[in-house]
Amino acid sequence: MPTTKVAVVTASDSGIGKASAIMLAEQGYDIGITWRSDEQGAQETAEAVRKLGRRAEQVQLDLSDPQQGGKALESLIAQLGRIDALVNNAGTNVKADFLDIKFEDWRKVFTVDVDGALICSQIAARQMVKQGEGGRIINITSVHEHTPLPGSVAYTAAKHALGGLTKAMALSLLPHNILVNAVAPGAIATPMNDMENADAHRIPLPHVPAGRPGDTREIASMVAWLCSAWSSYTTGQSFIIDGGFMLANPQFAAAQAGEE
Repeated sequence: MPTTKVAVVTASDSGIGKASAIMLAEQGYDIGITWRSDEQGAQETAEAVRKLGRRAEQVQLDLSDPQQGGKALESLIAQLGRIDALVNNAGTNVKADFLDIKFEDWRKVFTVDVDGALICSQIAARQMVKQGEGGRIINITSVHEHTPLPGSVAYTAAKHALGGLTKAMALSLLPHNILVNAVAPGAIATPMNDMENADAHRIPLPHVPAGRPGDTREIASMVAWLCSAWSSYTTGQSFIIDGGFMLANPQFAAAQAGEE
């Protein structure tokens, strides 16, 4: 019998991570779930995965100390027996503009968003190389991988750095048939934004050309495709899913006008 593939999705206790975990389970993956503070959310994700007939294991993973977080990931991979796809979804933000950002806050954002993704990706990729069957790594960045978020200099810089890391990883890992891509969401209806999926279809968002926030499943479906057989000619790319936000870039103009 063919080996069941395994995907680990960091911060899959809610939002984009949860939707991605469930969609990958629908695609036939067993799922590794990580959470930092919302254990109940992680349990709900695990239950949803198991209802689809797939295995789910979970572990607490805090990337404020990436090396300790890496040990948690190693234990999760050991529990599941292998890893074929890693979704680096965990991230954080400290809102502060360039002249105001404290160095410790700058480092906090980079530690989680960049260092954490580096450590997790190295652990996953080394295991994939040992397995000798290739694999997929998906970095969840942001539209702010491509355009600044006013008032969030560390987040903007970290997401740009993660975009660059994605490209470097893609070239480095291609000889091992490990494909690396980024997904760059715009405004999505997540708990971090005080919304749920239903809000994506009922709350207006006038500054986005699509007129609404995105549904987490609109991001997860790209993650699922990038982990599917038909994305096998795709690596080093960043897929923007933002309802047209990047075309208009309204936040910068609004910030300049003092509207936000």
